[in-house]
Amino acid sequence: MTPKQPNSDTKHHQFGGQWTIRKLTVLAGYLQSYTTALKDKPTAESPFRKAFIDAFAGSGYRDVRHDADNSHESQSLLFPDLAGDEPQALLDGSAKLALQTEPPFDRYIFIDRSPARCARLEELKSEFPDRADRIDIQQGDANEKIQDLCETDWRSHRAVLFLDPYGMQVEWKSIEAVARTQAIDLWLLFPLGIGVNRLLTRSGDIPDSWRQRLNLLLGTQDWYDEFYRIETTPTLFGTEQERVVKASMETIGRYFNHRLKQIFAGVIEEPGVLRSSLNNPLYLLCFAVGNVRGKPVALRIAEHLLKEVR
Repeated sequence: MTPKQPNSDTKHHQFGGQWTIRKLTVLAGYLQSYTTALKDKPTAESPFRKAFIDAFAGSGYRDVRHDADNSHESQSLLFPDLAGDEPQALLDGSAKLALQTEPPFDRYIFIDRSPARCARLEELKSEFPDRADRIDIQQGDANEKIQDLCETDWRSHRAVLFLDPYGMQVEWKSIEAVARTQAIDLWLLFPLGIGVNRLLTRSGDIPDSWRQRLNLLLGTQDWYDEFYRIETTPTLFGTEQERVVKASMETIGRYFNHRLKQIFAGVIEEPGVLRSSLNNPLYLLCFAVGNVRGKPVALRIAEHLLKEVR
């Protein structure tokens, strides 16, 4: 069965255009392959209970505005020209694609901070009545909810987690919690061009609030030495001139992917790149496998799907 393609109506996808459609197409393909591959696993008598978790199920846009309202991030992480109809695009995208997946998941967990968007997500229960009792809407902070979910016993459960924040809300400690379950496959949009690269100033002088945001996302303070170096060149007068050289976006992306490799069973070597209409990198579409036994199949499927997003 061909996976259902995301609705490409321009009214619903004004925010991201083609890159939004591409990320959802990859997700739809993986979800169908995932539930098919795990059907009757490990045994037909006692199969895994499978869940789809969307931690930013409505939209991250208003969350970023709220969190960064009184900081430098309000200028660096909010891009009204990209905003458009993103809440509807995501609602009509990831949540509905998961609910349309065959074979179905046993549980659908949709998380959002906004009570209003959670109310909209509740409407999915009437739209998908045969799966209404499997839908769990959780209103709250995505990082807190993810970490709470990961603390439960995962031995008889498996899941796909979709982390698609608008900005830089995801914290590394949440990603670590996911990896510790050894049961969750992770699709993550890493805010390469739209977030991290914008906070890394050319001079290397980074405001404390930006440093803290990068520390939370990357889970370490060591990133500074990885992303900046001092280059020394001799002058005509026998002295040396020093200048700060900032890392390329390729270097930043490799650094984050290496961080994922340190904690997950398997990670796609070359993430997808989601670009703007001007061909500028906005996000990396990263994939990490939670379980060692599922690693070969999961990586093979993800690699095939990501070929169209590089």
